[in-house]
Amino acid sequence: MAVNFDRARERMVATQLEARGMTDARVLAAMRSVPRHRFVDPGLAVHAYDDSPLPIGYEQTISQPYMVALMSEALELPPAGARVLEVGAGSGYQAAVLATLGAHGVCIERLPALAALASRRLAELGFTEAMHVEVGDGTAGWAAAAPYDAILVSAGAPVIPRPLVQQLAPGGRLVLPIGARDEQVLVRIRRTSDGVLAEEYLGHCRFVELKGAYGWQDG
Repeated sequence: MAVNFDRARERMVATQLEARGMTDARVLAAMRSVPRHRFVDPGLAVHAYDDSPLPIGYEQTISQPYMVALMSEALELPPAGARVLEVGAGSGYQAAVLATLGAHGVCIERLPALAALASRRLAELGFTEAMHVEVGDGTAGWAAAAPYDAILVSAGAPVIPRPLVQQLAPGGRLVLPIGARDEQVLVRIRRTSDGVLAEEYLGHCRFVELKGAYGWQDG
């Protein structure tokens, strides 16, 4: 029996986002709009709107829809014009949501095969003018396009990567999971206009490891 993906997306927003208290109308509209099933393996498309992460290969996952929405909301993006950096492009789903929210910028993915996958899927859906994918160590950020109004890290780090803080514009927001390999706390770091950093804790979460010079080391 064929899945009605539009209906599944509406159900996802109602039962996984609104039912958990999410009220940001723009984020809810973006989650209704972006076809998550296009960012997973076709064999898993039937599960694309389940309340869980899904494997995308290379020991990586596409995040749970609620977590994508929560992190997007935490960035406090304006309707248009925000320059953003996403660390950990994965299959491109989070980037598509950010583009739908009016953001533009760079996604960094350390695995070339996943970077190619994300680029292809973003291109197929018309998002590459807003968000383009680069291969590199995301923990070092992407200085060429800095500073950023918002930075989102889609993997768990043992500490806050200092280059990301340095690439954050005054008034900017950095949202990332910080903690142990198997459990983290979602943190929002806000750089005030006078350069002071303020931290807020948004709840417990669990992400794959952020690898790189300022993250978890291989081996």
